Amino acid sequence: MAKTAIKTIIRRKRQVRVRKKVRGTSTRPRLSVFKSSRHIYAQLIDDTKGATLATASTMSSAAGTLDYTGNINAAVFVGKEIAKEALSKGFSSVVFDRNGFLYHGRIKALADSARESGLNF
Repeated sequence: MAKTAIKTIIRRKRQVRVRKKVRGTSTRPRLSVFKSSRHIYAQLIDDTKGATLATASTMSSAAGTLDYTGNINAAVFVGKEIAKEALSKGFSSVVFDRNGFLYHGRIKALADSARESGLNF
């Protein structure tokens, strides 16, 4: 089995384990984060309705000012953007879902910048 396949399986196991406990509601949505080698994405999700309430990513037109979209600076940008979206829609508190990724590097940078921008989790 290839190394990347094993890493993916391990991340999926972590994702299932965390998702058992983390649920988003209409008053406190789930902030789900996904990262690829080139981009990082964040969504606010209401699990009771199965609806995405807000999104931010390095694929958006506002991210055009970034030199590279797969680093910590890009994650900080996305954290600020998702916090701005959440606050504009009236959500000040969220449940953080790291989506099976380890809490360091870009995931931690996104979470810290969202907290600094006014989100509570």
